[in-house]
Amino acid sequence: MAAKILANLIVMGSGILARAFVQAYRQALTNASKSGVAQETIQNSVRRASKVMTEQEARQILGVTAGTPWEEIVKKYDALFERNAQTGSFYLQSKVHRAKERLEPLYQSKGQDAPS
Repeated sequence: MAAKILANLIVMGSGILARAFVQAYRQALTNASKSGVAQETIQNSVRRASKVMTEQEARQILGVTAGTPWEEIVKKYDALFERNAQTGSFYLQSKVHRAKERLEPLYQSKGQDAPS
């Protein structure tokens, strides 16, 4: 008999806690939407996901100017890529590679030879 009452109390208590949790969650969502936090969070995540390297950033990473010929860009790319391969910085290697990828279409459209 005591076990049955104890089990009943546990089931009822967990039901009450579950309802309280759901209600608190709904209230938190309502408060977030009123203050604009939810929209701001969504906008920030979209901005982060769509961030593309700019031409200026690519040139800065490779240390070149707008008038630099493609052959020199490739030389700088190779030097920076190899240097970072030796030191083990995959992040910097990735940035150097993305910078070269960003500049390739610009030189292809100008008619200069921009091999992959």
